Amino acid sequence: MPGFDCSLPGACHVTICVQDRRRLFGEITEGEMRCNPSGRVVETCWQGIPAHFPEVSLDAFVVMPNHVHGILLFTAGGETPPLRRYTLGQVVGYFKYQSTTRINSLGGRPGERIWQRNYYEHIVRNEDELNRIRHYIQDNPLNWATDHENPARLEPLARLLP
Repeated sequence: MPGFDCSLPGACHVTICVQDRRRLFGEITEGEMRCNPSGRVVETCWQGIPAHFPEVSLDAFVVMPNHVHGILLFTAGGETPPLRRYTLGQVVGYFKYQSTTRINSLGGRPGERIWQRNYYEHIVRNEDELNRIRHYIQDNPLNWATDHENPARLEPLARLLP
């Protein structure tokens, strides 16, 4: 929505993808995400967002093998004047920086790029939409075989090409 500021009170759904769709965070087994150590770092960093951004709270969230989905709730605070308002870009940037630093320290790979440069955002407009997005996030591991972020979905097609 042109001109909409995600730092105003409301909900934003974000999807953040791994660089080159690499499966860095674990595997889907029997419809459930099994996080490896890097996936657990991602979970921990996401859970840490409200400690760094007091006007942001968390809703539904899932780590997938090569991306994450989450809903961030931006609140008004209640302070007069209000606390500093953070943009969605600042929140996502902080999350990416923290998770990249910690993941790279796990494997001794300083400077390795983990995340794609940008991210997908969607402003949640009403309660019905919020509930649909929550279900989408919750069901994402069950739908991994047909997920457009799943590179294995494209492998049979690649075998057909000359």
